[in-house]
Amino acid sequence: MTKIKDYLNLMRIRQWYKNLVVFLAIIFSEKLFDGELFLISILAFFSLSFVSSAGYIINDLVDRKKDALHPEKKNRPLASGKIGLNKAILALLLLLIIGLLIAKSINLTFLLIVILLFVLTQIYTLYLKNVLFADILTIASLFALRALSGALAVDVWVSPWLILCPFFLALFLVVGKRQADLSLMKTDGKRTRAILEHYNKQLTNQLVNFSTILLIVSYCLYSFLSEHPTLIYTVPLGIYLIFGFLNLINNGSDVARHPERVFKNKPLVIGMAIWVGLTLSIIYL
Repeated sequence: MTKIKDYLNLMRIRQWYKNLVVFLAIIFSEKLFDGELFLISILAFFSLSFVSSAGYIINDLVDRKKDALHPEKKNRPLASGKIGLNKAILALLLLLIIGLLIAKSINLTFLLIVILLFVLTQIYTLYLKNVLFADILTIASLFALRALSGALAVDVWVSPWLILCPFFLALFLVVGKRQADLSLMKTDGKRTRAILEHYNKQLTNQLVNFSTILLIVSYCLYSFLSEHPTLIYTVPLGIYLIFGFLNLINNGSDVARHPERVFKNKPLVIGMAIWVGLTLSIIYL
């Protein structure tokens, strides 16, 4: 009998944290305590999360045979056979329909960008994930679109820098993941991603360094040029968090392959909590 836990794993709820970027717009536009807009942001979060889960299921359907050979992905519900094809297809249809209906209830513009996100995700799954550089740039672009969708959902203007920062953050995370995948391949002896044949450690090292610089510079510029220039005081803490994650990448931590596990790293969790508190204090006090 299929367990609820298997369906939750199929939906990859642990990946929903990526959609938290929809709250950036309402936070940095000083509308966080507007009850109506906050509710809309919550709906936007669940809309994106349901549609994202539908996309993850499609990805697992396409890659189920390859995933069965992966040392970690072989335990996914589809790859392991815990959930059958028909049940998985039914689940993805329900998630997609519910997600799109929620998006429609918010506004037409948000619905269109959610559809765009879903379409781009499928293009990535079917083609772009096997194209050098297009793979990492597509993932980063999808992250930036999530941030933009949050602004469109509540109809507020946000600085372009607030869209660029999530882009460079995602780029930093995904190139770190590529580097970690290469290390795993070297240890395990199996090439679990076709795209990895185009990457090597020297290239990923350069990409990690490049994306780190872009992330720091973009955040510094946003902090200084925003309506709250005192956000510049959060830069040292932001750099501490970036360097902390960079250290995990270079040390071969599994956090690089699974960024959601960063919440188990006490120093970084404390740093993130302080950064959030300091940022909110500067904006709202």
